[in-house]
Amino acid sequence: MEKSDTEKRIKELEKEMSAPNFWQDKEKAQTSIKEFQRLKDKLEGVGQYDKGNAIMTIFSGAGGDDSEDFSAMLLRMYFKFFENRGWQTTILHENQNDHGGYRNVTVEITHSTHSARSGSLGPYGILKNESGVHRLVRISPFNANQKRHTSFSMIEVIPVFDKQSEKDIELSEKDLKIEFSRSSGPGGQNVNKRETSVRIVHLPTNLSAESDSERTQEANKEKALSVLRGKIFKALEEKRISKEEGMYVSKTTDIEWGNQIRSYVLHPYKMVKDHRTGVETFDVGSVLENGELDKFIKAEKDLSR
Repeated sequence: MEKSDTEKRIKELEKEMSAPNFWQDKEKAQTSIKEFQRLKDKLEGVGQYDKGNAIMTIFSGAGGDDSEDFSAMLLRMYFKFFENRGWQTTILHENQNDHGGYRNVTVEITHSTHSARSGSLGPYGILKNESGVHRLVRISPFNANQKRHTSFSMIEVIPVFDKQSEKDIELSEKDLKIEFSRSSGPGGQNVNKRETSVRIVHLPTNLSAESDSERTQEANKEKALSVLRGKIFKALEEKRISKEEGMYVSKTTDIEWGNQIRSYVLHPYKMVKDHRTGVETFDVGSVLENGELDKFIKAEKDLSR
């Protein structure tokens, strides 16, 4: 639907909604209100799931302890950002090394029911453009010779699919490979004695999702399916947008050589710079330690993703 057609339909719905008999047919009225809100969001550039919750995964690139330590730094930075906004977090899956770094970690981010109803963007709408490769330059704490080291981590942000939105991405059982293993998540010894952790692979796309945060195998399966739906949606959306722009590029590039979206430089000078928007700051501590990402995220709103 073209912008002019969208604006025309919004005016038609506004007229319809102001009619005295609008609520006579409650089902029809609710359908009209939903269509009105959807079209308003479209006009304002708000995506289908932008008001909802998000799942963020941080993957470490090549580089061993340095890259895995960088992933832990990014996780702490985002946790501070989430805390500043009053969002809740749940770790769905984590693969941690012996030094407190992460090979990968997946977190679900949720906002309050009040903010979800208020019409403002939710965690997915705010965080979705954080997806991409992040780069750290510093003196390696793991190198005895105190050499400068460059580390890479990949951030992936996908929407949370609830029961109402599951139908948007339908998954066939024949397309799924489901694996069970011992959970490393919370729950104590009783949990660890049983194979409650679930990993699901979507065979047509080779996308996968894991969950070990829930107490039962069935609950972890449902959580992993929700994550998988989000990953498939994100992949389809990126492909659609890229094709529309005539510049579809494979997403299978190595993490360390991919399209870097932001650099965090601690040596020989201090600076955080976003390569897409040009936004930068020399106050690295406020970003990495206090999660002050607002100026970066505000600039990201204008990005065509």
